[in-house]
Amino acid sequence: MNDWTIWQLADSALPSGGFAHSAGLEASFQAGEVTGEKTLDRFLADSLWQAGRAMLPFVTSAHRNPSRLEDLDASCDAFLTNAIANRASRVQGRAFVSACLRIWPSAAVESLDDRTRGLCGHHAPVFGAGLALLGVPRETAQRMAMFTTSRGILAAAVRLGIVGPYRAQRLHHETGSLVDEVLVRCASLTDDEVSQTAPLIDVLQMSHDRLYSRLFQS
Repeated sequence: MNDWTIWQLADSALPSGGFAHSAGLEASFQAGEVTGEKTLDRFLADSLWQAGRAMLPFVTSAHRNPSRLEDLDASCDAFLTNAIANRASRVQGRAFVSACLRIWPSAAVESLDDRTRGLCGHHAPVFGAGLALLGVPRETAQRMAMFTTSRGILAAAVRLGIVGPYRAQRLHHETGSLVDEVLVRCASLTDDEVSQTAPLIDVLQMSHDRLYSRLFQS
């Protein structure tokens, strides 16, 4: 592993499927809960805390012990009771493994791909295990998980016309201190400590498939 691998993993050009999803933002926007920059800022903050409490523990546990992938995948599946979020997590997890296999082929990544095929393949545990196998340090993997969460939501906000690209990048910069706070509180959490901290976003996201028109899969 070298720095180039880290930059490539964080690059929005990595074909891992994240930009097909809005993490509930599209449904929240159409429901009138997100109407502009102020409400987007609140949505982003709530989503980052939710990621810290519900996604990061699976990333951390899988990175520490990739051999636990089957157990962690099953726990993640049980935790994601929201069918839309569950489906999105599976799609993104499988897309991530597929991208890694094509970009960084190795026996370890091939083994991860084989194991994932028999599982739900949820994104958080697959992401953690995959980055461990690629030699990415755990702290870097945790920061990358939070970075891509923020980036994905703001990219969706631009496509939905909630804010423009420059303002979205400003918001991305301004959330850096919040991400650091989330990491301080959540980086040591394990899969036994996952929790739901943004139930309203979860409820709104469940309505996504019933939207009359939509740009995103979730």
